[in-house]
Amino acid sequence: MSGFHFARPTGAAASRMVPAALLLALLLGAMPTARADTREEIALSLAEMLRSARTVISANQALINDPAVGDKGLSGDVVLQKTRAKYSQATSQDPGEIDPNSLHGKLLRALMASITEVMDENQPLLNEQGVAFKAFLPATFARLVTERFRSKAGADAVIKVTGPDELVRNRSARPDRWEQEQIESVLLRHDYPKGQHFAMVAEDRGRRALRVLIPEYYTESCLACHGGPKGEPDITGYPKEGGRVGDLGSVISITIFD
Repeated sequence: MSGFHFARPTGAAASRMVPAALLLALLLGAMPTARADTREEIALSLAEMLRSARTVISANQALINDPAVGDKGLSGDVVLQKTRAKYSQATSQDPGEIDPNSLHGKLLRALMASITEVMDENQPLLNEQGVAFKAFLPATFARLVTERFRSKAGADAVIKVTGPDELVRNRSARPDRWEQEQIESVLLRHDYPKGQHFAMVAEDRGRRALRVLIPEYYTESCLACHGGPKGEPDITGYPKEGGRVGDLGSVISITIFD
């Protein structure tokens, strides 16, 4: 899926209607560079980097699935370069300027390294001629990246792309109890403002952490796999969910531990 919107429901009332990417740009641009970024800002930054990378993969689906083309020119370095450009455009921040010794810098670099490694490791699949559909979908790419990130981030942070339980196709991405409760009671509330994220301090894996949920909504391009008719097989053979444009489709869940 691509083209989602996300935002935050916590904090001062005056900032509640500000889209998260814009809020992140304002926060990063307004604060002295020596100031340590808050965990909430770090979570939003990681989410924007992941979304930027996924958008690059989404934009290149036709190329990836072209059986006549060998080398697709989508090496890890190329995809990361495109990702960083999209991230900078969304946040007005060059990721290379973030202190590499700070928690923000360490986690962002771990995520960027994960993006590069996943792309490089999948070159044989992406460049295989004579094969059309490669099943290297944006959602698959995001799962591989977040799994790699977990091994690099260690005990500091976790990123997962999840969603309402009935919409999650990969069982390893199913929401945990806390995520499902917040999805049902907050994100799926009929009056919940789109373009806002949700953040609160909660326990995860027996540790105190800031947990952030960034809702993502179906766009027209998502419906080829997730639209209707409900139950009809999509290109992957999985039954479609019958979703509509604007429905909550997935949630980026980010945990940053104390």
